[in-house]
Amino acid sequence: MDAIAPIGAVSGLSPVTASSGSGGETGGTAGGVDFGAMVAQGLQRLQQVQDTADGLAVQAATGRLTDVHDYMIAATQASLATSLAAAVRNRALESFNEIMRMQA
Repeated sequence: MDAIAPIGAVSGLSPVTASSGSGGETGGTAGGVDFGAMVAQGLQRLQQVQDTADGLAVQAATGRLTDVHDYMIAATQASLATSLAAAVRNRALESFNEIMRMQA
């Protein structure tokens, strides 16, 4: 395999901006980034990083990998990306629970 690409789970995403629509507008994002698409993109990138690490692990185990440090880098990237995804999920759940506890 070629050189390992840098992890893009965070750096590849564009910033979220507030929508400039009227207060009663629902559905779609006028001038903003679709949160669902952003989450899907992040999860897809996480899967790609893990697939790369898995492929390099197989190559290392079968002796076809010439540079073992490529596997170590990919495994570390996959571990960090998974930790980041878990932290974001935990924070989202905490935020959701806090919103549900608010008085109307």
